[in-house]
Amino acid sequence: MATSAFKPVVFALCLLPLAWLVGRFWLDDLGVNPIETVNRFLGDWALRFLLIALAVTPVRQWTHWAPLARLRRMLGLYAFFYVCLHMASYIGLDLFFDWQTLWKDVLKRRYITLGMICFVLLLPLAATSTDAMVRWMGGKRWRALHKLVYPAGCLGVVHFWMMVKADIREPLIYALVLAVLLGWRAVRAFRQNPARVILGR
Repeated sequence: MATSAFKPVVFALCLLPLAWLVGRFWLDDLGVNPIETVNRFLGDWALRFLLIALAVTPVRQWTHWAPLARLRRMLGLYAFFYVCLHMASYIGLDLFFDWQTLWKDVLKRRYITLGMICFVLLLPLAATSTDAMVRWMGGKRWRALHKLVYPAGCLGVVHFWMMVKADIREPLIYALVLAVLLGWRAVRAFRQNPARVILGR
């Protein structure tokens, strides 16, 4: 596939989960609890896209396939897009925009607290995703800010882990994937500059 056509194809593929969900809604096939089905589905894909975006750099380094770098920002924005849909389904469909109940949930239910913190961490990343913002901030500051994706990924996995409560097989898989992706970055950074990693510079 030509490089020029690669990005639009991936862009369209990233919309398939949403199209599938809309199709299930149209066919009235969302199960006995449609609101929970929608919320869980969107949350699952938000976490998956976050991990996929984090995987771009290691996979590009392993395969030496440079065009992958062009997908990183778009996949990160898709992760934020599905996070926003997940949040909207919870606030709009589950709580019916009851802001008082939302505030109580954030304070009392730890997995919702962590999910909200994850959302807040992703906000500045989405807001600074344009080329103009990269130029305005400067590459060094922009890269430093976008390292917030690492704690956001950790919080997303823990949020999911705490939410499922009983069957932890799926969140365990996500946790292992995240550990590999972050571990690869840590090992690579240490090999490139051990003193900087040890001293935390």
